[in-house]
Amino acid sequence: MEFEIRLSGSVEIRAAGRRSDLGSTKTRLTLAGLAWDASRTVSVDTLIHRIWDEHPPGKAREALHSHISRIRGALRMAEGDAPAIVSRTNSYSLEVDPDRVDLRCYTSCVERARSLRDGGDEEAVLRLLDRAEGRWQGEALAGIAGSWAEHVRSAVGETRLVAAMTRAEILLDGGRFTDAVPVLLPLAEAHPVDEALAERLAVALYGSNRTAEATRLLQRTRQRVVRDIGLDAGRGLHRVHQGILAGTPAAALLPRAGAGEKTTPGPTRRVPDNLPRDVPWAGRRDELRRLTAALSEGRGASDVVTVEAIHGMGGVGKTGLAVHLAHRLRDRFPDGRLFLHLGGWAADRTPPTPARALGELLRLFGLATKELPRELDELVALWRSVARDRRMLVILDDATSSAQISPLLPGASPTAVIVTSRRRLPGLPGVRPVSLDVLPPEDAAALFSQRLGNGRDTDPSDVAEIVRICGYLPLAIEIAASRLLARASWTTSDLLRQLTGGSGRLAQLRDVDRALTQVFAVSYDALNAEQQLVFRRIGLHAGVEFGPRAIAALAGFSLDKTEHILEELLAHYLVFERVPHRFAMHDLLRDYARSLVEAADTDSGDDLRRAVQRLVDHYVHVADQADRLAYPFRSRTDLDIGDPAAPPCPEIFDARSAEQWLIVESANLLDALDWLVNHGTEHKLAISVHVLAGFLDMEGHLVEAEPLLRRAAAHWADAGDSLARARALLDLCAVYTHGSRYDEAISAAHEALDVARALGDRELESECIHQLSISLWQTGQYTLTRSLQKDSLSFLLQTGNLLRIARCRNLLGIIHLHLAENEDALACFTSALADFTEIGDERGRYSALNNVAEIQKKTGHPEAAEISYRQAMVVADRMGNPRDKATLQMNIASVMDTLGRTDEALALYGMVLPVMRDVGDRRGEAIALTRIGRAYRVAGRTEEALRQHVAALEVIRAIRAAGDEADVLYDMALAEIDAGRMTQAVAHLKESLAASRLIGASAEEARAAVLLADLQGEVTA
Repeated sequence: MEFEIRLSGSVEIRAAGRRSDLGSTKTRLTLAGLAWDASRTVSVDTLIHRIWDEHPPGKAREALHSHISRIRGALRMAEGDAPAIVSRTNSYSLEVDPDRVDLRCYTSCVERARSLRDGGDEEAVLRLLDRAEGRWQGEALAGIAGSWAEHVRSAVGETRLVAAMTRAEILLDGGRFTDAVPVLLPLAEAHPVDEALAERLAVALYGSNRTAEATRLLQRTRQRVVRDIGLDAGRGLHRVHQGILAGTPAAALLPRAGAGEKTTPGPTRRVPDNLPRDVPWAGRRDELRRLTAALSEGRGASDVVTVEAIHGMGGVGKTGLAVHLAHRLRDRFPDGRLFLHLGGWAADRTPPTPARALGELLRLFGLATKELPRELDELVALWRSVARDRRMLVILDDATSSAQISPLLPGASPTAVIVTSRRRLPGLPGVRPVSLDVLPPEDAAALFSQRLGNGRDTDPSDVAEIVRICGYLPLAIEIAASRLLARASWTTSDLLRQLTGGSGRLAQLRDVDRALTQVFAVSYDALNAEQQLVFRRIGLHAGVEFGPRAIAALAGFSLDKTEHILEELLAHYLVFERVPHRFAMHDLLRDYARSLVEAADTDSGDDLRRAVQRLVDHYVHVADQADRLAYPFRSRTDLDIGDPAAPPCPEIFDARSAEQWLIVESANLLDALDWLVNHGTEHKLAISVHVLAGFLDMEGHLVEAEPLLRRAAAHWADAGDSLARARALLDLCAVYTHGSRYDEAISAAHEALDVARALGDRELESECIHQLSISLWQTGQYTLTRSLQKDSLSFLLQTGNLLRIARCRNLLGIIHLHLAENEDALACFTSALADFTEIGDERGRYSALNNVAEIQKKTGHPEAAEISYRQAMVVADRMGNPRDKATLQMNIASVMDTLGRTDEALALYGMVLPVMRDVGDRRGEAIALTRIGRAYRVAGRTEEALRQHVAALEVIRAIRAAGDEADVLYDMALAEIDAGRMTQAVAHLKESLAASRLIGASAEEARAAVLLADLQGEVTA
């Protein structure tokens, strides 16, 4: 999108052919005050003075803030190109390329043109002046009064005079007198006492055969000088006047020709330019914008070298970006564009010494080798002398260290330097690094298509997959495109098959001149032996992300040593750190690390197996620590694998941090289980899946958990460990319950209960009863569940275990609620909430708050219910369990529906349903479908309501959730009544009545009976 800030003519913002409405004059003046110093900091006091002169309002800072807010709003029209206004302490800066501000671009072009004029490159000078004139829209800050606005107009007026004089000099030197007249004539009226201007205009008029006008101009100027200044006119005016009267040729009257001095031309000032060729560009817009602005900040300064660094992994496009930027900014550095490859990472050459590098730079200026000093200090001094007054851009490519770069930096000079490196260079003061990441997918696809050119048909889906396989790495994408270009008969589908073939993508990412493995090898070879070992071991880590402790386990190093090595790998861009202490490796680098493991002689098979075993043991041990804090109610078998002396993880210190660790490491924990399935012993697998059972259940990994838990229960039976088998059966019961497989859950709980009673373990027995009761409740066996929970509560009250007592009361309250024993239910929930709060059990608090809301909703207090639900949501948000959050959202939606906020309710249900399906909670899915149907019925969308109810009924009957079946049948009857189908409504009510009687749900039974009697009376009548 074309974006520009105009300060000539009317002050405005333009983007994509549209212009902004900035409103008041003060807002436009504020924009001008910032844009005039684009990319530079402007103090608040300076801005206030520019806007209000010496008469600011009483609350000037607040007024300034309001104007800046309006400007920020106006800048949004530029969308992705919109610059930021950055607020700093008592100052602001508009972070925009000065070339996007018309007057800044205008003055810059004129200044460069004037400096080039002495070098004799007239074509370049005219190009710059034409570019400047193209940005000119009229009077600077038109329509804006004030001393600063006048100052800007005066300064720009002087610049316009310089531009006109420069252009006129070139025209006059070329004998184009007639063309020079319209350039100078308008300015003569604005500057009536400028003798140099009048002198040149008089020569131009005389050379255009307008002699009378020339003599009148000279006479008028002399009179104005005497009148306005009080001095006689200078000798130049007299000389030109006398020459005209004498008939001297016009060319002989030009100031330089008439100077009367013969000078010997000196040697031409060499302008070195050895930049590699530029290529069509794609992406990196933000980086280009930032670097362009940074390299423009120092313009005009001659005592500070601007140094920018571009860092990133091999193949990420550092050199390409630096070269493209240099070509883009070519006109801003008229004294030279230098490129020096330092060869720091080339496998076939030694990095040049500073002396050799300085010699190469100086030879670009025409200095012969024999003329160069031998000592480094003298070379540095000579290089700085050469660069002292030159505005150059120097690219120091592929640097290895700060020590290599420091002698190559010019001293006090307007020169700018760009350093590229595969590692961070912290030792360069004032350097602001730009760290390159891989390309976004759309830019990666654009790069691939651009490299192919327009003559090649491509399939967009193939291209998207190819750049994904390339890891969005620019070099890999270019190599892939190069391979396709080299095979005229290939399509993108052929290339895709090649990249995904048996030899692996890394082997295929090569062409005649380049191979990605060679690029990675140079970075790897720069590491020491311990760093190389850690790099290879990371290749063994199956998960994408990892922490230092996991890599310490893989490497067999201490944590301190591992953290130090990871910092070095980070500095070499061989790993990256998206969030603190969580590392990752690019997919192609990971492939390379694995290829080293497979090919190298440094790692034996036994070493690798032990390394992975240490990693798995690490994850299981820390998971055991986390599980005990996150799910303290579980009945546990002690961990007896790995190193029993392994220190605890200090990042895990309470339930919340434990749950967070389990969530963050979830993919790695599943990978550890997968390794144990394929490579571990049955004992290690059984104990590990027990450790992870709470995590697998709560985070919805039911499909992975169920077969492993059955395998664990079988192992403990074979091993004759009844206690461990009972606990495995309890783990299996919980998974079956959350998967809505209630018959299997009840069977597993009964089996565990039999074992507990045989062992005489009362605590285990109470936990078996608790798990059994949950499934009995879900299947509508309320009376039996109430009896079991009352007996269990009597026992638990004797133990004083507040956690188990609170859980028991909470479940008992749910049963009372279903049996319409509301006072008993509320008493249970209130006691449970108090106990959970006392012991700091967040999960229990969430559950009890949710249940309090349920009874408030059921007893006709929906507003109070919403408050309680939202209190529970605050707790659930901290816990991070997707099933719990979805359940709460579903409950809040039901209250919204009751309060008449049906659209909000439907939107929330739409979020809940996919979560329930993802975590495998079929009962949750059925409840969501039922409530969606209710919302549709309230909204008058009866047929849609019935479709949801039918889908819910199908799920409910499949999982045998009898209590929910009575509810959905009642809702179906209501929908059929709304549709006028009374016969179907009566049939559904009869089924609901029977289901309610079967499970002892008296409230639901009475509800169905009343409505059925009313309907049958209507039918009879």
